Amino acid sequence: MQKYKKTLKLAFIGGSINSAIGYTHYIASQMDHLFVVSAGCFSKNNEINKKTALTWGIDEKHLYSNWKELLEKEINEIDALVILTPTPNHYEMIMKALDFGYSIISEKALASTHEEGLEISKKVEEKKAFFAVTHNYTGYPMLRELQNMIQDNKLGKITNINIEMPQESFARLINGEKPKPQNWRLDDGKIPGISLDLGAHLQHIVYFLTNENPFELVADETSFGWFPQVVDNISCIARFKSGMRCQMWYGKSAIGHRNGLRVRVYGTKASAEWFQMNPEEFLFHTIDGDRIIIDRVSSNVKVSNQYRYNRFKAGHPAGFVEAFGNLYFDIAEKLTQYKLDGNHKIDWSYDVEQATIGLEVFEAIKTSSKENRWVKLI
Repeated sequence: MQKYKKTLKLAFIGGSINSAIGYTHYIASQMDHLFVVSAGCFSKNNEINKKTALTWGIDEKHLYSNWKELLEKEINEIDALVILTPTPNHYEMIMKALDFGYSIISEKALASTHEEGLEISKKVEEKKAFFAVTHNYTGYPMLRELQNMIQDNKLGKITNINIEMPQESFARLINGEKPKPQNWRLDDGKIPGISLDLGAHLQHIVYFLTNENPFELVADETSFGWFPQVVDNISCIARFKSGMRCQMWYGKSAIGHRNGLRVRVYGTKASAEWFQMNPEEFLFHTIDGDRIIIDRVSSNVKVSNQYRYNRFKAGHPAGFVEAFGNLYFDIAEKLTQYKLDGNHKIDWSYDVEQATIGLEVFEAIKTSSKENRWVKLI
């Protein structure tokens, strides 16, 4: 754990008090006193923008009604820019911010298409910029523990991953009425919104655990919920060069699931299962038939028992926001190191290159479903 001489300053574009994820980023970034939000253009709605600044104690001199003005005036005032707008807006904002020389933290998904991702990646390399994409679920300590066990060969050779993220928000009723998603969520582009929203997490988790991306896949996309104009259910089988297979399912028309994120990893020595609704532990199954519950104070854990993951002792569950805080802890370490040595090549799974590969996967999923065939990835 590094000791920081000063708190790093952030500016938010998007992420107002009424946004889906803004308040979570606000809390998570400041959880360990590593960041402070000091500027922002939080909303196109002037009233909400001002209310957000007032609620969070942002000096009115650093509140902007136009994000381009923020870019012009905050370049020498902050340490990183956080992009929290809807995904379709990311590309323009990120490219302009890179031209100004900002270090960037972007909410997933990185962009709306693989082509946009490639262009962003190219500019990040040209500018040698710091860039992080937030996939928060891998901030959970027990997923990080599982990653370490896989790396230590505790599961043997990984043969299969079954990962799913069923949700119900496009199929259920709310007090007898149909739900009313944000307009941008009801307009699929080259990549369906559900892949950018949910699939991005699953693709990232698989890579995070195994350090592998698929080389070919077959998939099916359909719609079962209230909004037939958008895809709300996707199933995918992916093959990897190691011989590993992955079955991936995600959707927003699975009644009964608030957020059913579940990961099952199978190896030649053992298997493991983690469920996001019970994040403090995972099940470990040995080749001899033993079933073991692993948590933060189990014997032989190497990651989840670290001080940074124990803001309070085991038996008192940490959750989604704390997992996000763990990711911001990582970002603070990496950003601080970048400010010292200028090395933008960061060895982690939250970089722009991996996020761009994810976009390629989702375009392949769409092609596979449309053309009813296996699709190879570049």
